[in-house]
Amino acid sequence: MKLSVFLELVEIKAKTASIFPFLLGICYAYYHYKQLNWLNLLLFFVAMLLFNMAVDINDNYWDYRNAEHTSSQDFRQKTNVIGVNHLNIKKIGWLNYSLMLIAAIIGIWLVIRVGWLLLILGIFCFAVGFLYAGGPKPLNSLPLGEFFAGFTMGFMIFLLAVLINVYPQVPFDWQFIGPILLTSGLSACAIASLLLANNICDYQEDIDLGRHTIVRYLGVHKSLILYVSFWIIGYFMLIVAVICHFAPWTLLLTLLITPILFKNTKQFFAVHIKKQTFPLAIKNLFIATLTQVLCFALGLFI
Repeated sequence: MKLSVFLELVEIKAKTASIFPFLLGICYAYYHYKQLNWLNLLLFFVAMLLFNMAVDINDNYWDYRNAEHTSSQDFRQKTNVIGVNHLNIKKIGWLNYSLMLIAAIIGIWLVIRVGWLLLILGIFCFAVGFLYAGGPKPLNSLPLGEFFAGFTMGFMIFLLAVLINVYPQVPFDWQFIGPILLTSGLSACAIASLLLANNICDYQEDIDLGRHTIVRYLGVHKSLILYVSFWIIGYFMLIVAVICHFAPWTLLLTLLITPILFKNTKQFFAVHIKKQTFPLAIKNLFIATLTQVLCFALGLFI
């Protein structure tokens, strides 16, 4: 397999959706607790990245498999990376499970270092990651896909990146979880909006493939309104987090990129075609999460 095909298979362009929440978690941990465990962070980063890659391979694998039972054969041969590049479906399956296994082994090592609480949270993340794309009725083909994507990647990765630095010295209670939930709100909503944008673009394709995403129930127009609502809710949570002193005031500088996000969203509203305007939704996620990291990091030095 060529490197370019492998990078497409693991959807390398989407990895910012997990890397930036991880970096935000590091900033948060240092801002509040002034301690970082670099070995734990390295182990978690490698396990997270490998598992994220496995999830995307799993997504492409099951999309290809499930399309076999529909009338949409064009999707397998002209859209799905496995069919387009004539990849061996069995080898892709083994690659998928191999990455999951390596990530699980590193995760167990991390559990030994941190504690059993990490195992419980890790099992939840692994279950969501597999069920998100795995099986005949994956989460990404149901109305709950946006919630699980935003919650797991935007919030749980952030939470775990903090937890592995301070647990068990810091109790795992709502005083610990609540501020993280608010501070990670914009990232979680931005990730959910990206999946929603993807489903808006794939509206007809999802119908042909028998998927029942939230767009199928709301329709495209109401889904576009929901897309904007995600961003409004995310920004509201960010402002509240700063007001409550859960994050430095510099995080408010993220508001300065609003005109860029508005411009991209306006274009996406006008034309929502996968190859033409979906990259604008990816840009919105990248710009927003990158700016958050930079602004939070700036707050550590001011």
